[in-house]
Amino acid sequence: MKVSILQENLARGLGIVARAVSTRSTLPVLANVLVATDNGRLKLSATNLEIVITCWIDATVEEEGAITIPARTFSDLVSALPQARVELELSQETQAVHVACGRTEANIKGIDAQEFPLTPEADGADGVRIGAGGFKRMIQQVAFAAATDDTRPILTGVMMAFEGNQLRMAATDAFRLSVRSAEIPAHSQKGTIIVPARTLSEVARVISDDDQIVELLLPEKRKQIIFRLENIVIVSQLINGDFPDFTPIIPTKYTTRTVFSTMALLNASKTADIFARESSHTARLHVEPGDELTPPQAVISATSAETGNNEAVIDANVDGDGISIAFNVKYLTDVLNVIDTPQVALETTTATEPGVIKPVGSEKFTHIIMPMHFGR
Repeated sequence: MKVSILQENLARGLGIVARAVSTRSTLPVLANVLVATDNGRLKLSATNLEIVITCWIDATVEEEGAITIPARTFSDLVSALPQARVELELSQETQAVHVACGRTEANIKGIDAQEFPLTPEADGADGVRIGAGGFKRMIQQVAFAAATDDTRPILTGVMMAFEGNQLRMAATDAFRLSVRSAEIPAHSQKGTIIVPARTLSEVARVISDDDQIVELLLPEKRKQIIFRLENIVIVSQLINGDFPDFTPIIPTKYTTRTVFSTMALLNASKTADIFARESSHTARLHVEPGDELTPPQAVISATSAETGNNEAVIDANVDGDGISIAFNVKYLTDVLNVIDTPQVALETTTATEPGVIKPVGSEKFTHIIMPMHFGR
């Protein structure tokens, strides 16, 4: 193998695949990145056996070949090189890659490419083509609500349900729930799958402004999903099991609907969390409907025995009764960070029942957040 490639392109490619490199495996090759020539381009691939990320970057190929080299060493080296052309040359005898860029040279010992796990192919699976930007936004509005510990593995995934021309995604950690739907083009895919939230977060991370379409492929009887972009392919194992039926916990009515400026509520929540950290992030939200003399408003407050307390008054439009309810304000901040409408609505019933957060002007996103107890 002998190739020439721009340092910035190589660094970007390594940054894309690096998150799939295994850091705990007993197989040394899984700590490596596969570097191979492929139809006049350079292919980089990494896997931890649960997810495979592969990307192709433009290069000048003089000799074909393939090798795996330690991902961290290679990535750190490339990052330190000047922005110039990088020459890579593989020695078949020593299984080492000679790296040259400007006045810098290095040799990195590798492992034979044949020891690297085979990258799964789509095998003619029927694909669902979705606008890349919209799909990225769906992921951002759902994946954050998935559980991060493996106590209940099913909750570390995101449910993806294909229903006619609708795709619905949902994630929950048992304390909050995000549900997002979108229209998709006609396809033959039906049913429900559970995709690791970490996988979807990686998909969202690698989608760039230049990507127009992402194709979802579900190879038959493989328990895998493939995400295909123009120059990137991500293959992931699916999670086995049944996702909890969340429909019954979504309130169908409310006694109070409060509409806030999204940014005002987000800023007040961030401020409250400074004082709520020591009390399980608990903050109190008090909503006043107002009267002839007093305009409607909401007050969000938090208290810390160690650091003090704060209180922020927010203008609001209130439809219904006044209410005092406590939320994990970090969860509130998380969801407000992914709402892209100027206003957001909070629908509540009582202080002990879930609150429903919806972007004003959009029916495609719903977030449920469980209340907390004032005494916590």
